[in-house]
Amino acid sequence: MRILAPQAKAVLTHPAAFALQALRGFRANQGLLLAGAVAYYALLSIVPLLILIVIALSHVIDQAELLQTLGRYLEWVIPGQSKAIIFELSNFLANRDVIGWVVLATMLFFSSLAFTVLENAMSVIFLHRVAIRRRHFIVSALLPYCYILFLGVGLLLMTLVSGSLQAIGSESIDFLGHRWSLGGVSGLLLYLLGVGGEIFVLTSIYMVMPVGRLRLRHALIGGVTAALLWELTRHVLVWYFATLSQVNVVYGSLTTAIVVLLSLEIAATLLLFGAQVISEYERAARGSADAPPQALHIG
Repeated sequence: MRILAPQAKAVLTHPAAFALQALRGFRANQGLLLAGAVAYYALLSIVPLLILIVIALSHVIDQAELLQTLGRYLEWVIPGQSKAIIFELSNFLANRDVIGWVVLATMLFFSSLAFTVLENAMSVIFLHRVAIRRRHFIVSALLPYCYILFLGVGLLLMTLVSGSLQAIGSESIDFLGHRWSLGGVSGLLLYLLGVGGEIFVLTSIYMVMPVGRLRLRHALIGGVTAALLWELTRHVLVWYFATLSQVNVVYGSLTTAIVVLLSLEIAATLLLFGAQVISEYERAARGSADAPPQALHIG
């Protein structure tokens, strides 16, 4: 039987103290300010990124099926606003024959902005890693495009698997004169697939974006933390926008942009907080958990 590491025992023994320490570190690193920057550039990147991925995958998978899967899982990132983005994507794809190389290059540039800013935000949270080892600028320049390719492959796999699960949901089982539909099982499996994909993507971000090599179990700690917090927050957002929100009265035609930006900022905050949890866990492993978090100094 494997014995727990000392820092793991400390976290399990005093979870509230560890959570408070992570919150203090997040505040010291200006986490909300970093999340705002990541959310802004993610808003600029999300549409061109999705256009590039859909254009590439539409040569392999039926475009309607691809957009359906994309719309389903966009609800996990921007609750209640996926239909508006899918509608814009459909309009753009209907006229993609007139797209030139300049437009494609521009979309490729803008689609990488969010990853570049996210990498810089991670370097603030993992400042101790940057001080020891810096990433070569060529690696930093190519990393966003490699990750875009990775997301495209992930969407391809999700589309294939979700299509199979939907096919299962249309079936039923006949036994001793009774018929049971598999629709509920299919829905549960689709939800679990989404949660698993969410944890996998978050873990991969924590593995790739910080400088240096991060242990898989440390990345999983941050990925599970951020995914669980986002799942709770996502359901609250869905309920709020469906019942209490009056944002459409205040912002009118800007409602979609405002709601998407708000959702992305909350998601970016939880993403960076998951990174802060990993950072604090690493500090505990180095025996410096009792030291005050190192604040970000500007100028």
